[in-house]
Parts: sequence; C-alpha cells; structure tokens
Amino acid sequence: MSIHLSRRSLFASAAALAVSAGPLGSVARAAARTPKVLVIGLDGALLTRIKDADAPNLEALMAAGLTVPSSIYANPLAPTLSGPGWSTIITGVWPDKHNVKDNAFTGHKFAQYPDFLTRAERAKPSLTTYAVSSWAPLTDTVFSTAVDTRVSTPSAEYDTGTAARAVAQLRDGDPDAVFVQLDGIDHAGHSYGAASRQYLDAVHAADAQVGQMVAAVKGRAGYGSEDWLVMVTADHGHTDAGGHGGSSAPERSTFLIATGSALTAGSVRYDVKMPDVAASALAHLQIALDPAWGLDGRPVQQPVADDFDTLRPQLRTRADESGIGAAVLGFTHTPPAGWSVDNSAMGAGGVTEWRGWSFTTDEFWTAAQRDQARESNIRARNVFAVADGDEWSDTTYSGTFDSTLVSPAYPVTGGAAATLTYTTYYRQESPQKGEVLVSYDGAAPVSVRTYTADVPSRTETVTLQVPAGVTTARVRFRYTGGNNWYWVIDGVRITRS
Repeated sequence: MSIHLSRRSLFASAAALAVSAGPLGSVARAAARTPKVLVIGLDGALLTRIKDADAPNLEALMAAGLTVPSSIYANPLAPTLSGPGWSTIITGVWPDKHNVKDNAFTGHKFAQYPDFLTRAERAKPSLTTYAVSSWAPLTDTVFSTAVDTRVSTPSAEYDTGTAARAVAQLRDGDPDAVFVQLDGIDHAGHSYGAASRQYLDAVHAADAQVGQMVAAVKGRAGYGSEDWLVMVTADHGHTDAGGHGGSSAPERSTFLIATGSALTAGSVRYDVKMPDVAASALAHLQIALDPAWGLDGRPVQQPVADDFDTLRPQLRTRADESGIGAAVLGFTHTPPAGWSVDNSAMGAGGVTEWRGWSFTTDEFWTAAQRDQARESNIRARNVFAVADGDEWSDTTYSGTFDSTLVSPAYPVTGGAAATLTYTTYYRQESPQKGEVLVSYDGAAPVSVRTYTADVPSRTETVTLQVPAGVTTARVRFRYTGGNNWYWVIDGVRITRS
C-alpha cells in the first residue's frame, strides 16, 4: 500500500487562530454553508448499463440532480484508455494539453496542468484534500504531493478497501475535497464484457459503495452547515464483448451525474464535457478559474448559452447515412434564429445530411465515418455546425461544395475594437478552403481569417477593427471544396472591447 501522509498539521495553528478570530468570523461562517466536493470515479462504467442495473443509489443521485451523457476522443488524439481518461477528468484539460497518451503516463505535463486538488491547495492551502484509488497510478502519479493525503489501496483490498477508506474520511474527518476511484466495473468489462450479467453485478456493487459514501456525507455532524457538490463520472466505456481503447461510441462513452445546490433535480444536459469536472469542483470551492491555467473545462453550475444548442429539439434521424443508427437524432439544416445558410453556389446531389452547412452532434457526426479524426472534435459542445465535403461526396453529386454560414447581426461600437471568438476544428485537403469574413452594417464582407491547413480543435480569437459609424457586424463562414475534408464551428460570439 502506498500512503502519502497528511500535511494538515502544518495548518493546525493557523486554523486555531482563525477560529478564535472573534465574533465577525463567527457571523460570516454562520451566514454561508461551507462548500465541499466529492468526486467518485467509476472506471469503465457505461451510463446505459447503470440504467439497466439494480443501482438505486445512482438513480437517486440522478433524480436529485443533473445527468449528462457525454463522450471523449479517440486516436489519433489519444486512445480510450484509463490514463488519458482520468488525466482529462482530474486536470480539466484534454490530452492535447496534459499529453497523456497511454497508461504509462510518459511525457505527461502535470507540472503545467496539475490535478484539481493541487490547484485547490495552491489557491487555498487551508483546505483539506484527499484522494484514494483502486488503480494506483492515479494517486501515485496524477495527483501531486501537494494533495494532503493520497492513498493507493492494496490490490488485495481493491474497491472494498477504497470505499471503506473514503467512507471513514467522509464520516470521521473534515475534508473539503475528496476524489475516489473504483475499479471493479472496468475489471468486469474486461473479463466478461459490458453486455454481461457480471458487468451489471459490478455496477450494483459500485452503486452500494457510492451509497455508503453519500450516506457518510449526509450523516456528518456538520452536514447542515455544509454545501456538498457530489459528482460521479467515468474515464471511458466498454464494448459489449469487453475492452476499450478504440473509437466506437461505447468505448468513447462517458457521463456525469452531479448533485448540488446550484443544480436542478432531474435535469439532463448535453453541453458538458469531462474536463468540466475539475472546473466545477474548483468553482464550487470558490476558487477563481485563472485564464492563464488554460483549462478546457467550465463549471456545470454556470451553463453558457449557445445558439446552435437551441436546435437540439429539431434534430432528426438519418436520411442517406446507413452507418448511423436509425433511431439516433442528430442533424438538421434549419439554422437557429438569426442565422442563415447561403447554398446559392452549392453543388447538386450528394449525401442529404451534409449538403451545405449542417447542424449536428458528436454522436451523429462521428458515426457517419469512424477513424477519420472526427473524434478529435473535442472542444465543440452539444450541437455544432459542420461543413463536411468528404461525407457529402459519398454519393452521386455534381459541382463543388460551396456553402456559407451567416451569423446574426452582433452589436458593435464604431471606431472601437471588438473581439470575435469561436470554436473551430478544420481538416484540410486541397483545393478545400475555409474563410471567415465579417460584414459591417451590411457592407461587402471582409476576410479576417483563412484556413488552408489543418487546425486542431481550439478556440479562435480575432480582433476586429470596427469602422467608424458602424453599429452591427455579421460573420460569414464559407467552406469551398469537394471530396475533401471538413470544418466545424461552434460557440460564435462578438464582444465589444
């Protein structure tokens, strides 16, 4: 067993001084509940199988809070393995930043992108942080020595020992942030497959352990004065036959179940990604998220409105695509309010789903053709816009792909700078081109950015010099090409400086 001893004694004297600081301190503590976080990781768990299993405790958490089906990447960004998966959850950044590509953690960048407990300690050293895992690399490698207590459970004890230690800490200690990883579901997936009775039994066993932890939280003497955010998540999924590492939807499947004072009971969302776990924990602990940290996550307690996401109720099932499940809802050509698509120069024929700019989801778009790096579209969320000349040309067509996505008119201030931001992911093959143009007060569009080479998933920032006297600006995203690759756009906005 690897146990890393607590540093809490270093802060005992400071804590005692704070307690004796006087009546104003007492009033402040009484006025607000103390924020605390519990993150439980269920290695290799599938949300769909949780719903099939006898899992009353997880079902109770879903009823009391938020449920999020989500997905991760696949190669070439990283395989769907535990090393990259847990590193993404724990650090709040995707593999292109933390650089974990396998379970050896070779070349990791945890010094630059540390775990969320380390960030919490650095921001508020008085916090008590605790991590315990059945899979030792997490507490030995991913979580740093800044964490007060890191415990790698002996293999002979496995999840029973991990859960018992977590329960004892939650019940008898005074932790502010706790991370727990249980491994039994993943073990059952590898041994018997996700479609097996044994996998469901493992979910049931993990559910009971989750119930013990939640009961320990609720049984705390100070529970009434505490504000707990509880998050349950997974690093990857499993195939029915067993195993993971590939690009199939079950292997890329993850989820978040979360309960807390800022979350709506019984709610379901589709805009949440796995780096959000770390960001949500830090935000709940009232730690400001420094942009310099480069986090990819954002707090689930602070949802961000996006025009394309309003289209989810309008999504329809496949038209020409045969590889997508017949019941999967995932595309529309109808733009959101204020947006339009100019297909006046668009070629004829082609695959219906991708004729001109389309609005789609990860589940739908990646199923159109696996292993062509669509799985690396990690920073688009929920519904996004895509121009996909490669898929459009998979049936009889004529002419070229030439389609322009046009934004609403955003308010700007004449003579001042404005900032255009959007999430993009672009894969190039000549003669394809992507062009971003801006039109001020309806004047001729001006090119502000051109894409003729691969661009990984990222958020772009373009400074606009707004002409004097202008009050509005529209953005145009024009994709031209043929049997080439694709362009993704999401999260478009213009803000005044």
